[in-house]
Amino acid sequence: MAQVEAVTERIVAADAETVFDAVADYRGTRERVLPEQFSEYEVREGGDGEGTVVHWQLQATSKRVRDCLMEVSEPIDGELVEKDRNSSLVTTWRVTPAGEGRSRVTVTTTWKGAGGIGGFFERTFAPKGLSRIYDAMLAKLAAEVEK
Repeated sequence: MAQVEAVTERIVAADAETVFDAVADYRGTRERVLPEQFSEYEVREGGDGEGTVVHWQLQATSKRVRDCLMEVSEPIDGELVEKDRNSSLVTTWRVTPAGEGRSRVTVTTTWKGAGGIGGFFERTFAPKGLSRIYDAMLAKLAAEVEK
């Protein structure tokens, strides 16, 4: 099994603290910025950054639905890490300053991919599909915090 990685990045016209607070707000902002590929969203514990446990289903393709139960940590300032209790999936959100009144948001998702020919296709196509999903989410996040 090989590690698979998808990275998406966007510059947002809001300061890093505002953007990070929005990303960490699982009870409010986060639910509002989810694209259509996410369903059954439910905060089960916490709701604001570290210690949050949140569930969702992610429909990555028309045939592939992943049931996610994410445990959230904040290992360093400006970074949220979501680890799936159901799989090897880990999504890291980094928010850093990018000039006056601007922030860079980087979303990196990794998981242990399948082996063989299925793994080849997963490593080739899954990162692009997941990047499209997170790009849509970052566009909605930007619209939310740039108001």
